[in-house]
Amino acid sequence: MRILQAGFFPPRGCFFLKVIDMQTRFLGASELAVSAIGLGCMGMSEFYGPSDDEVSLTVLHEAQALGVRMFDSADTYGHGHNEALLGRFLRGLAASAREQVVVATKFGIVRQPGEYGRRIDNSPGYIRAACEASLQRLRVERIGLYYCHRRDPAVPIEDVVGAMAELVQAGKVAQIGLSEVSAATLRRAVAVHPVAAVQSEYSLWQREVEAELLPCCAELGVSLVAYSPLGRAFLANNFQVENLAEDDFRRHNPRFQAEAAQANQRLVDALGGFAAARGCSHAQVALAWLLHKHPQLIAIPGARKLPHLRANAAATELALSAAEVAELDAMFDPAKVSGARYPDAGWAGIER
Repeated sequence: MRILQAGFFPPRGCFFLKVIDMQTRFLGASELAVSAIGLGCMGMSEFYGPSDDEVSLTVLHEAQALGVRMFDSADTYGHGHNEALLGRFLRGLAASAREQVVVATKFGIVRQPGEYGRRIDNSPGYIRAACEASLQRLRVERIGLYYCHRRDPAVPIEDVVGAMAELVQAGKVAQIGLSEVSAATLRRAVAVHPVAAVQSEYSLWQREVEAELLPCCAELGVSLVAYSPLGRAFLANNFQVENLAEDDFRRHNPRFQAEAAQANQRLVDALGGFAAARGCSHAQVALAWLLHKHPQLIAIPGARKLPHLRANAAATELALSAAEVAELDAMFDPAKVSGARYPDAGWAGIER
């Protein structure tokens, strides 16, 4: 998919490209095609400080124009606000463009407004009710990719996937996915119904999936959807915790605190040297590294500003050699990364 994009062209053409060759990848073994780089929409509604719906809609439409075909949401983001925002975006598209867009959303996290703490609900009755509510907010008849956002270990995964399979059979969901599950859970799930994708945090500074989950996805033909591929913006450089809004949850994330942040900044500085030598941004290198890790991997960086969106989309043009991938692997050896990726409340429903 080749997208015309006007702009400034630095040496080697890595930042703003006149023609963006947006890669297309399929979700698992399905025929559902998406862009290799999608758009994580969470920050347009919650967690990362104030946002503006009109600005967000501008970014969403620009993303579609750039060839982005996967838009990631969840019913818990802004307590339904994010899905409603995507519903407005979809209604503003021509029918032919709307048919090419895959909206992914999720169920399972139940929170009170204004609170970060959560409980997990995977009961079949809740799944059915959550799906109906998401369909109404999105203003669609079928959800492209429907995830179990977090796992309740008290509910067998066979029951969860069975309820999701019923939604597929009813025509309300095209493909199903899981989020933050183990390889063992994924194997049990696919025995019940095909799973198109597993979403998990994956980036240069968060690589736990490489041990078991990523090889399992490759074996089973399941796509891995990498969320927070830019380390919640820390890997994108010029990140200052003190500049965050008071309600930005990263203020309480262990990886962003004092000594941990200082240690992690040294890794980002090394990434900056690597990127500068290639005429690219930190973010473009981080995204290109991910896309080289697995042919069915899809990255969903968030973006609330047009320059960031455009630069991220252009990352599909950056080719890395095997030696460069290995260099980045060593640069971000997991032993060098400081701090846990979530505060205590954030671990609910994550299988480790």
